[in-house]
Amino acid sequence: MQHTAPESPRQLERSEQATEPGVPPIDDIIENFALLDEWDDRYRYVIELGRGMDPLPDIHRCDANKVAGCASQVWLGTMARFDDQQPVLHFYGDSDAHIVRGLVAILLAVVSGKPADQILAADPIALFDRLGLREHLTPQRSNGFRSMVTRIRADAQQALANQGKPAE
Repeated sequence: MQHTAPESPRQLERSEQATEPGVPPIDDIIENFALLDEWDDRYRYVIELGRGMDPLPDIHRCDANKVAGCASQVWLGTMARFDDQQPVLHFYGDSDAHIVRGLVAILLAVVSGKPADQILAADPIALFDRLGLREHLTPQRSNGFRSMVTRIRADAQQALANQGKPAE
């Protein structure tokens, strides 16, 4: 799990928010999907979600944050903090593909700012299916989404395993 000290007060503020800046709450995303009847409109909405995210600073575009198993380049980083001894994880991410960047935004809306045990209990893949994304995206993009979920769950498990250990 990549733990990076905030580079500026703005980054510190960002790490305290429930989701990535520019990413609406997951309930809003689900509601907006329901309002869009045509898949072309839904694709545009997914791309719009990705465009709404703040750009990922180059320092976070490193091998440690790269997600294996994605056809596009995807970076996911994690910052953990502890509330009453429970690790709360904040994620940041990006992709070089517009649709995938939107998928990153959807995933961050589901998991970022949540305690590690809630992240492990969440089922982003079921939401992905419920939104109809699996049937309308290429198998490579669906597999990449699963790889992102696997990475986030591994970070949540690692945070739980490190819970209560002194910081190095």
